[in-house]
Amino acid sequence: MAKSKRGKALWKTPARSRGTCPICNSTRIKLLYDIVNEDGENLKVCKRCQKHKI
Repeated sequence: MAKSKRGKALWKTPARSRGTCPICNSTRIKLLYDIVNEDGENLKVCKRCQKHKI
């Protein structure tokens, strides 16, 4: 049997969390991860950039 609630949290985020990553400039990619840059501001980044941290 399939799980009925799998992935529900991703659909409730605004605009399904898609946009342009500020680090790698990939377009139409999911921005699900928060990181803090050198200036102390929070950025929403993609999965690839979250692994490599600034």
